Amino acid sequence: MENILKQLEAKENLRSNLSELRQLIKEEHHRTKLVSWVEENEALLFGFLSEEDAKTRKNAALLLGDLGCQKALEALYQAYQCEGTLFVKSSYLQAMEQLDASEKFAELKVKLEALLAMDVEPENKKHVDEEIRALRKIVIKQEGIVHHTPDIKGKDVRVILLTNRTQRETVRRMVTCGTASVHPLGVEVRTDNLKELMKIRTFRDMVFPLDIEGFLPADPVEAAKAIWESDVLGLLNNLHKEKGQYYFRIECKNAMTLEERSTFTKKMANELESLSKGQLINSTSDYEVELRLIANKDGELFPSLKLSTIKKRRFTYRKNAIAASIHPSTAALIVELAKDYLKEDAQIIDPFCGVGTMLIERNKKVPAREMYGIDIFGDAIAYARENTQLAGMRVNYIHRDFRDFKHDYLFNEIITNMPIRGKKTKQEMDTFYGEFFEKAKEILTNDAVVVMYTNEIGFVKKQLRLHKEFSLQQETCLQPKTDFYLLILKYKG
Repeated sequence: MENILKQLEAKENLRSNLSELRQLIKEEHHRTKLVSWVEENEALLFGFLSEEDAKTRKNAALLLGDLGCQKALEALYQAYQCEGTLFVKSSYLQAMEQLDASEKFAELKVKLEALLAMDVEPENKKHVDEEIRALRKIVIKQEGIVHHTPDIKGKDVRVILLTNRTQRETVRRMVTCGTASVHPLGVEVRTDNLKELMKIRTFRDMVFPLDIEGFLPADPVEAAKAIWESDVLGLLNNLHKEKGQYYFRIECKNAMTLEERSTFTKKMANELESLSKGQLINSTSDYEVELRLIANKDGELFPSLKLSTIKKRRFTYRKNAIAASIHPSTAALIVELAKDYLKEDAQIIDPFCGVGTMLIERNKKVPAREMYGIDIFGDAIAYARENTQLAGMRVNYIHRDFRDFKHDYLFNEIITNMPIRGKKTKQEMDTFYGEFFEKAKEILTNDAVVVMYTNEIGFVKKQLRLHKEFSLQQETCLQPKTDFYLLILKYKG
């Protein structure tokens, strides 16, 4: 660093030395030393903001911001005002954003409004967009962002319930507050009672489709234009009390590489910001609107909006989860499909209960008399107890291997999400399923039911051949690609 500082004092290799300093100050001891040097050489460093070389000006500005040099605010602001090279202008703003720029806030906000209203030549658009984003960060830091309140009561809307695609008809039949039809992504519903619709537990998510004919154009700029012309802003304003300035991110699910997807979404987001004149603002962290683009098998993108402003309270009990936890909507769907076999006031056990989701969803559908949850993983039991308390229910949770479990009375029902194979061998899983069926015989009453979610149907079918006391009542494939099945068995002891 000593050599770099000497060269700066001699005004040698300014561009490269300033750039190298930005890397060095990531280490605290270098940073401390440079801060001390700057205090003694303020005029020299500030002077680099007016150097003839544009990249030197840029690197000097960014370095001052990295150092949090508050005394540089006025120099940075004046340099920004005088800067004639577009690609450098945002660098001064990036530096000011790391300082307390409140005394310049009014002027910078006026500048932002002027840029948003300005027609920009295509060749300058990239750099002007960078300047707008940098200005907006300063404004947000000073004012915060507008948070929107949903206004959905009595609003006639079209939504899509994203759900298990093999069970779209099951979910469609559950809709009682509007007109519903099967959609490639789930169930499309037209309703003026969103609150009632959101009580359905068997869909995973809800999105608002945009009014676009067919799919989006493949070009990101043209795709952004199609979204804007669909009156996306009108849709958002209709669903919220506060109007305008919605922070959004783009979620694109398709076969592009990560780099291709990143380039595509960035170009689209920039164009949407530009077309909306700042009413739609791209933000990867603090956002309320997710522009979700879902590809079909041909790679064509279907656009919709997911709104975090509309709170979905179906699964608020699910505070805790582990990697193997079943999604609550999947658990609810399993219970819905098994409902004809479930009895009120039954004695129920889940031998692999995880965080309690299956038992909670079962009890919500058909109330039980007594519920037990067993799991070998202690953290899961602790999480399950908290989740169940939040659900306002009572379950007896026991940290134990199911094969070692003993109880004074028998159970009417087993409901469970069977453990996945993981690192177990085929032989180990075969043995595991054999032990499960043997233990089930010990704890079940005559005419008991087993509701099982598994992706090892082959092992189950083998045990059914070996254990004639069990008969298969229902077999439903829920995940064809991963072979997950809902199986309902009847036990005759």
